[in-house]
Amino acid sequence: MDSTRQQKFSKLIQKELAEIFLLHKNLVANAFVTITGVRTTADLSLARIHLSIFQHKKPEEVINYCNEHMHEIRRELGNRIRHQARIIPELAFYLDDSLDSVERMDKLFKGLNIPPPDSTSES
Repeated sequence: MDSTRQQKFSKLIQKELAEIFLLHKNLVANAFVTITGVRTTADLSLARIHLSIFQHKKPEEVINYCNEHMHEIRRELGNRIRHQARIIPELAFYLDDSLDSVERMDKLFKGLNIPPPDSTSES
């Protein structure tokens, strides 16, 4: 369970990174990216950012691109939160494929053949 301080710091990073990605599409390889979650360590020195990437053939490439350009993203984040945070955390980007899992499960559920209940046997 994260402390209140960690949760507030994570929300701040999520909000600011969302704005950075919206304004600077080149930092995310011009992909449509949503930040689904940010988890910070107890000392706030590392932030794990989970990204959901839509309509991109190879989302792993976008994650790799973000990790390669982490220093540029971190610098931009530092410029935005320098008055609110004492240290700017290291960033690590991860793929959040939960939407893909939900879509696969939805297809499985739609493919199930469940017979209707037999109403004649209860009478």
